[in-house]
Amino acid sequence: MSKVLKVNAAFQSDAGVKPVNEDAAGFFIPEDGYLLSNKGVALSLADGVSSAEAGKEASRTAVDRFIEEYFQTPDTWSVAKSGEQILSTINLKLFRKSHEFSTDSKGYLATFSSVVIKGGTAHFFHVGDSRIYLCRNNVLTQYSTDHVASLGQDKRFLTRAIGMDNRLHLDYGRIPLEEGDRLLLTSDGVHDFVAHEKLVEMMSQNEPMQVICEQLILAAKQDESDDNISAVVAEIAQLPYESLDDYSAKLTRLPFPPALYPGLKLDGYEVIKELFASSRSQLYLVQDIETGAQFAMKTPSINFEEDTSYIDQFIQEEWIGIRIQHPNVVKIIRQNRTRSFLYYLMEFVEGISLADWINDNQPPSPKRAINIVKQIAEGLNAFHQNEAIHQDLKPGNVIVTPEEKALILDFGSVFVAGLAECIRPIQAEGVLGTAGYSDPLYLRGHNSGIQGDVYSLATITYEMFTHHLPYGEQIEQCRSALDYDQLRYCEASKYNLVIPEWFDGALKKGCEFDLELRYRTVDQFMKDLLQPNPEFLKEDPVVKKNASTLIFWKLMSGFWFVTFLLLIYLFTQNKL
Repeated sequence: MSKVLKVNAAFQSDAGVKPVNEDAAGFFIPEDGYLLSNKGVALSLADGVSSAEAGKEASRTAVDRFIEEYFQTPDTWSVAKSGEQILSTINLKLFRKSHEFSTDSKGYLATFSSVVIKGGTAHFFHVGDSRIYLCRNNVLTQYSTDHVASLGQDKRFLTRAIGMDNRLHLDYGRIPLEEGDRLLLTSDGVHDFVAHEKLVEMMSQNEPMQVICEQLILAAKQDESDDNISAVVAEIAQLPYESLDDYSAKLTRLPFPPALYPGLKLDGYEVIKELFASSRSQLYLVQDIETGAQFAMKTPSINFEEDTSYIDQFIQEEWIGIRIQHPNVVKIIRQNRTRSFLYYLMEFVEGISLADWINDNQPPSPKRAINIVKQIAEGLNAFHQNEAIHQDLKPGNVIVTPEEKALILDFGSVFVAGLAECIRPIQAEGVLGTAGYSDPLYLRGHNSGIQGDVYSLATITYEMFTHHLPYGEQIEQCRSALDYDQLRYCEASKYNLVIPEWFDGALKKGCEFDLELRYRTVDQFMKDLLQPNPEFLKEDPVVKKNASTLIFWKLMSGFWFVTFLLLIYLFTQNKL
């Protein structure tokens, strides 16, 4: 049977012997199933630096804002990106507020520790000397590192804290979880005074989390803690799991649609015509019967009706597409109607594929071609900002409108970090990229991330200007690393004489097989594509020859001038 994530958690924070409690702690367990599955559970604890004037406010701000804002981040983002983005923003705000004080010793400073439980993994973020522990089978393991330095004579000071610097130096890690695991977050008012053995004893008790929290606070007081005392405890009661049978049944609860034809009415839509068909899917132009609006309807191929991996991938396409909204990416329509069959809707865009545009525009107008490349690049950046990698960018997956607006389509091979962190029992076998355009590393089973999309964009740009592939058509037959090693980049100027040397240099760097030599981002590639990079400007032999000729004539002119002066001198001497 299906199982969802279940976590029992509690926290306790006490001023202890101090007049003011500068600690803060909290957690959030979503009641919404979708949020719980896609974002998880968040635990947080912060300890305001006592020497700072606003330590209490700093710790409260860090805990409250992290928990609130984490669940507002896009669910396409990984936990790591979400946490680092939020904490960097909080840190900068606290750092700037600290500079409102006249002395450096006062400010908004706090230690911070947080754990996000998502899927079967605990993701932790840490800065300062609060601690994060995992208790498993009566063994308590510390996963955080104390960011402190010693001055001797039991004098210590923090080397890192949130709000201390304009740039946050944050520790991030992952802990694979098992059912029954317990997580513990403590301020130094607890772990500096309660012996490790006692912590193990209390964390191993068969007691509710709230009771354990209260016992931790009491133990710290009994052991004469001289600081604020805070703890967060959580028990992994159940990890998310879904049997293959259950998962498949859920995916296939909607039957595949029948063969569609013009005039057929389906869920309030009328089929106008077939736009595209392949062995994997069909695309139809449909019209909303009520509003008259037209959409493209994508349906799965009947060939894969029993293929749970294919069905899983088809459903993910819609999920991903809805979350990537950009003018240069085909829009997936979020549907509110009940569906009778498995399909999804896209905006209908009139135009031709970039492959057809390339064939129709040889040689291309540089201005028009670059304009299209810039639009594709902007669309790719929308994927990358959502921690998504297209992985199958090719001319056939780009549509160009009559106004030459370019839009990326097809989400079938997209990798999303946030989705990858969720439990997915069904995985597609092999890769879905296209030989000739997809990064060879990806085709051989390696995820090259953003650099893979850079390779595809550079390859497409090369083809637009040359009507050829940078490594020749034989790249489509390559299967092994040895096959690729035998290929050589062909200079674009061989096929298009007007291509400048610096432009060719950018293309070559964009589709290098070696990731160390390839651009790391789309923006880096576009920068060198649009303006000359001196790195790619070699000494032109024609210019060199002309320069040499110029020097020769300058020398000759100088010689004749000197000779002329000498003759005048000799002439006047003879006359005298």
